Amino acid sequence: MTRKAPVVVNVSLMGPEWDHDTMVTFLGTRFRLVRRGTGGDVDAACALVREWAPKAAAIAVTGVREAHVPGLHTGELRARERVMAEAGSTPVTAGTELLEVLQEWAVRRVETEMPGYFTNARTVVLGGRHHDRTVRILREHTDNIEHADALPRLGLPDRLHVNPVLGLAGDAVGGATGLALRLVPEAVRVPLASPARLTAHALARRAARDSDVLVATYDELAGFGLEDLAGKTLITSETSPERLAELRARGVDLVVDVTPQPFERVTVNAATLEALMVATVHRESTLTHDDLLDMIVAAGLEPRLLRPNGPRRKSRFAFVIHPLSQEHLGNVEPLHTLARIAPAPVMSLVEKAVAYSPPFTYSHVTGITSPTGAEAEGWLISVGGTPHEMLAHSPEFTYKRLLTAAETARKLGAQIMGLGAFTKVVGDAGVTVARQAPLPVTTGNSYSASGALWAAHDALRQLGLAEVDEDGALRGNAMVVGATGAIGSVCARLLAVAEARLWLVSPESAKLLALKALIEREHPGTEVHVAATPDEALPEMDLIVTATSGAGKRVLDIMAVKPGCVITDVARPLDLSAEDVAKRPDVLVIESGEIELPGDVQMRDIGLPKNVAYACLAETVVLALEGRFESFTVGRNIEWEKVKEIYRLGLKHGMRLATISGVNGVYTPADVDRIRSLALAARSQPAPRRAGAGS
Repeated sequence: MTRKAPVVVNVSLMGPEWDHDTMVTFLGTRFRLVRRGTGGDVDAACALVREWAPKAAAIAVTGVREAHVPGLHTGELRARERVMAEAGSTPVTAGTELLEVLQEWAVRRVETEMPGYFTNARTVVLGGRHHDRTVRILREHTDNIEHADALPRLGLPDRLHVNPVLGLAGDAVGGATGLALRLVPEAVRVPLASPARLTAHALARRAARDSDVLVATYDELAGFGLEDLAGKTLITSETSPERLAELRARGVDLVVDVTPQPFERVTVNAATLEALMVATVHRESTLTHDDLLDMIVAAGLEPRLLRPNGPRRKSRFAFVIHPLSQEHLGNVEPLHTLARIAPAPVMSLVEKAVAYSPPFTYSHVTGITSPTGAEAEGWLISVGGTPHEMLAHSPEFTYKRLLTAAETARKLGAQIMGLGAFTKVVGDAGVTVARQAPLPVTTGNSYSASGALWAAHDALRQLGLAEVDEDGALRGNAMVVGATGAIGSVCARLLAVAEARLWLVSPESAKLLALKALIEREHPGTEVHVAATPDEALPEMDLIVTATSGAGKRVLDIMAVKPGCVITDVARPLDLSAEDVAKRPDVLVIESGEIELPGDVQMRDIGLPKNVAYACLAETVVLALEGRFESFTVGRNIEWEKVKEIYRLGLKHGMRLATISGVNGVYTPADVDRIRSLALAARSQPAPRRAGAGS
C-alpha cells in the first residue's frame, strides 16, 4: 500500500491568484503543497485552517501584514494569531524564525560577493517592522537609512527601535495610539486613514527616487514606476518569474530575494519553507537554531541575487574641487557677475571671504559606464579657498573644510571621496583627513603619476622629434623638476623604466640622493643625475616633468629649454603660466593627468573637454567602478605597486588618455605640426653662446 504524501498548507490573507496544489520534494521527502488565499477574509482563513488541520503535517499562515498594502485587510495585525490558534495541535508557523536568518544572510551574501556594495548606500525602507532584521544588518554598512512609510510605524522614527529601552517606550506610545484607533469603528477609521496613506505613498516614491537601495515586499511597490525604481537595488522576498519580469520593466538593477526558491513550478514564502522543515522533523512548530541550520544546508537553500537587466553595479563617489585663482571664482553665481564689474581690490576681499564659505555641491556627475558594465555616479563638492588662501592659513583651516565636505559626501551616499588640486597638498597630504573622515579618502596621486608619463609618451610620439622605440623606451634625456615630491618621485621611477637618461631636480638634497640610490637599485646601469636647480641641464632635455606644487613660483626658465622639448606639467596649480608657454611656440607644454572617462558623462564644466577629467578625479572614479572603497593614496609617499595597479584598473574600466591639452586648450594635429616645424627651424639656427663661453 502506497503511503500518502504528507500535506503542507499555506493559508494566506492575500488573494487566491497564487493558489496551487502541487507535489514537491523537500529534503528527500515527497510533499503535497497546497496554497489557499482568502483575499483579506479573516473568518475564511480561520475556516481553512480548521478544515486542513486534521490532515496537514504543518500549516503556514501568511499575508496578514501584506494584505494591508492593497487594502484587502484593514483590521488588526493580531488577526494572524487568531488564525493560527485554529490549528489546534497541528504545527503552525508564520516563518518568523527562518525569515530572520534569511534576511540577514541575504545582506551578508551581497557583501561577500560584492564587498562594499552597501557601503553608505542611501536606503529607503517601505512598510513596517517586518524588515527590521534586514535594516539591522544594513546598519553595519550604512547610516543613510530612511523609513519612508510612516503610517505603519505611527510616525515613530526607526531609531527608537535600535535601543531596546527606547524601543519599549516607542511601542508603548504606539500601543496607546493603536488602542485609540481601534476604538474608532472600521467604517470610519478606513476613510480617515486613506489621505494619510496617499500622502505616505507619495513621500515614499519621492524618497525612492533619491535612493540606492529599497527594502520592500513586492506589494509595497504598488504604484512605483520606472522613474522611481530605475537603477535601484531591491531587497525583497518571494520573487516569481512574473514579478521579476515586472521589475525588469521598472528598471531595477539587482533584486535580492531573501527567500530561496527550491521548486521549479511554484514560488513559496519563508513560512511555507519553515512549515516544510517542521513537517520533516515531525515535531512541534518550534525549530531550534540547529534544526534551521542543518536543514538550510541540507536543502541547499540560499538567498538569490537576480539581475533582471543584466550584470550591473553602480557605485558612488565624491570629489573635492576648489577655485585655482580669483578668475575661477567667477564660475558660479553671484560671483560671476561680481567678477565682471568689481575692481581687483574688491575681488581680493572676495577671495578671502569665500575661503571661509561652507562647501557646496558644484555638480552631479552621471553617465560613467565601464566596459565591464559597472557604473558610477558622483558629486563634485567645492570648497572656497584658492591656493593663495590655503597657504595663508594653517593646515587645520583646510582640514576643517575638507571634513565638512566629507560629511556632505556621506549624506549624498558617496562611498569614497577624492581630493583635488591643492586640497591634496596641504598639510600632511590627506592623512589627517582620511583618518577623521566618515568615508575613505584618496588623493589621486597614484593615477596622476602614471597619467603624467602616459601623456608625455603620447606627446613625444606625436611630435616625432625624440627617439621612442616600439616598446615605448625613450632614447634621450628626461628631467623631473620636483623629483622628491609625491608625484615627482614616482614619475622619476617610471621614466627610469623607459630607459631615459634621467636628471632629478629638487632642493631637498638628502631626499634627492636617496631617490637616486633607489632608482639605481631598481634599474642597475641607469644613468641618473641630480641637481638642486634645473638650469644647467635644461638645454639638453627632450622631456621635462614639473611636479613642484609651487603655487605660482618660478620653477624653470622656459627660454633655456630645447626646441621641440615636451614639458609635462603635473602640478596643480600649474608650474608654468600661460605667459610662460606663449614665449616658446616651439615647445609642446601639456597638462598631464587628463583622462577620458568611459560612457556619456554629464558634468558641469571643470575647464576640460567633455568626458575628460584630471587623473586625481579619474583615480576616484576607477576605485568606485572597481568597488575598492579604501584610502588608496594618501600622504606624500606614493607606493610603486599602487601606481601600476591603478593604471591596470583604469584600462580595465575603459579609461583612456584624453586628447592632449595645454594651458590654451586642446592641441589639434595642426597645432602639433606647427610646433614641430618651429622646433626644426629653431634647431637649424646656430645655438646662442652662453655667457662666458670660450673665455
